[in-house]
Amino acid sequence: MFNPLLVLRQWFRHLARKRGAAVSQAVGNRPFLTGIAGTLIATAMAGLTLATLYSGRTDALNHARETSANLVSLISSDLARNVEIYDLSLQEIVHRSQEPTVWHLPDDLRRTVLFDRATLAAYLGGAYVVDEHGVLKATQEGPVNKNVRFDDRDYFVVHQRNPSAGLFVSHPFRSRLRERELSFALSRRIDARDGSFAGVALLAVRIAYLQRLLDKVNTGRDGTAFILLEDGTVLARKPYAEAIIGVDVDRYPQYQVVHSGTAGSFIDDSPIDHVRRIYSYAHVPDTPLVVIVAPALDDVLAPWRKRSAVAGALTFTLGAVVVLVCWMLAFALRDKVRAQTRLAELAATDPLTRLSNRRTLDRHLDEEWRRARRNGAVLSVLFIDIDHFKRFNDTYGHAAGDEVLTAVADCIASVARRSIDVVARYGGEEFAVVLPDLGASAAANSAEKVRRGVEALRIRQLPAVTVSVGCATGRPADGRNAQELLAAADAQLYTAKAAGRNQVQGVDWTQAPPDGLSDHTDPEKRHA
Repeated sequence: MFNPLLVLRQWFRHLARKRGAAVSQAVGNRPFLTGIAGTLIATAMAGLTLATLYSGRTDALNHARETSANLVSLISSDLARNVEIYDLSLQEIVHRSQEPTVWHLPDDLRRTVLFDRATLAAYLGGAYVVDEHGVLKATQEGPVNKNVRFDDRDYFVVHQRNPSAGLFVSHPFRSRLRERELSFALSRRIDARDGSFAGVALLAVRIAYLQRLLDKVNTGRDGTAFILLEDGTVLARKPYAEAIIGVDVDRYPQYQVVHSGTAGSFIDDSPIDHVRRIYSYAHVPDTPLVVIVAPALDDVLAPWRKRSAVAGALTFTLGAVVVLVCWMLAFALRDKVRAQTRLAELAATDPLTRLSNRRTLDRHLDEEWRRARRNGAVLSVLFIDIDHFKRFNDTYGHAAGDEVLTAVADCIASVARRSIDVVARYGGEEFAVVLPDLGASAAANSAEKVRRGVEALRIRQLPAVTVSVGCATGRPADGRNAQELLAAADAQLYTAKAAGRNQVQGVDWTQAPPDGLSDHTDPEKRHA
């Protein structure tokens, strides 16, 4: 009956025994674990280095964002403070322009009354009052040129159409009074007593003021900085490019992000020069101005890349050395293990027949006996002897005798094919087979197969070879020891030879254990 527990037990015992070429190869491959371990360690080192380097890249980007945000904050603070100062001057000009008596004063006195605070502001290109028709009405600089009109300027049109426009920051323009100097205007509406539009008070601020703020910022080799109006119009840029002033960048998707909040940061390619940059922006409080500082990504990451190249090269070199050393050690260990395995096989194997030797037989027989005793199982032993081998050896020579021994050994091994069976050369022309978990009937069948198989052998022109087989089956749990079972099988072999050879004789201790064994049938004494 098929017993799955028995099959599993036999399989595990087979693995534990580690016999045969496949097991030797597995043992020989174990040292490669050293190489694999070294490779895994080197890979882990590389992974940790990459993780650290990536963390350094993130830190570099975050540091660049923080630095840019601080620069944006400084520029925004300067702009907010100066715009507030300019607006105070504008409000004073508007207030005094609404007093009718001011316009009856002499020109010099009127300029002093209207523009005394405006003269304190830095980077002013001029302070002006324009009437409701866009004609210059008063100027800080001296005589009024009545031929110049400003009714087409955005700072005039906005206040003319919107009484609640408040402080207005204009688009950049070329001055019509100051040799086309590039400027932008801060303006406020002047109302008549009845609330109607009476003109505009404005301060012309040089673009150079904004440019000076940006020039103080270190944006790196390929970095840039902008001051924009909220509608995307460029008021100033670093590096300075006159063609960029007044350009509307809001049509580019990259710059539409600045409308999403009062401050922020993003990484994108510039639509102007296609350089990838880190953009940090902020809206100047109480103004329509936006400040952007954008260092180039390559400039920010250049130090990190240099450090990473050095660290990566060192890590790669160290990892390669670790892997090389580990694999060299693995190959050395493999050769050592193979040599040790080979020595162990030689020590446990008969050199002629390649079967287990006497020492291996005794060890496995003892192991199987103890296992069978624990499990209450049976154990069978075959003792096989080649008939008339001495006469055959003397007649045909030792070379033919060795050939016969090898052929008989192969025949026996082909019958005992279970992984738990042990086939050994006992000595001279005698062989022994240990058959665990095999009863007397099955053991006798195996012995008969051995006998028939040997009888059927045809070795060159040599005469037929036969064997006599003794078989003994016992249950270790009933008592006695393994050597007694082997002696019983040898006694049965002696009986088979006495009965005419080329036959099988057996005894089953599990049915009728013998009272004792005679000394002349003890294999230890008979072969002494």
